[in-house]
Amino acid sequence: MLRTLRLLRVVQWSMLASIVLYVAVGELVRPPLRPVNPSLSYMFTTLSVALVGVIFVVRRTMVARPGLSLAAQADDLVSLNQWRTGYIVTYALCEGLALLRLVQRFLGSSLQQSAPYYFGGFVLMLFFWPRQPESTS
Repeated sequence: MLRTLRLLRVVQWSMLASIVLYVAVGELVRPPLRPVNPSLSYMFTTLSVALVGVIFVVRRTMVARPGLSLAAQADDLVSLNQWRTGYIVTYALCEGLALLRLVQRFLGSSLQQSAPYYFGGFVLMLFFWPRQPESTS
């Protein structure tokens, strides 16, 4: 379990660093600002909101359920693998939120339009810090 926690923390820190890198790349390349098609902007926003919803569903199904099993029996390999996979999928979805905004930044939006989504992906990833499952009884 401790090896898995260490692995998840390394993955999390790497992905947090890549979100910071996305912001830096978006600012260094600095694509020309141009009006973004409103329907494209709405599509990206809707996709971002849906992505946040999927993050919470994945957390409930792929992390919380195996976590209950691991709290009762810590050496359950199937639950441990599903729990680890759930965390990695959660982090990938948080990363996807920031990546969507990098794409929109390259399409011509400003940093002010993209910053809340970069920040959201970063904060969500920090919010889902890997914790060892504990029994609730």
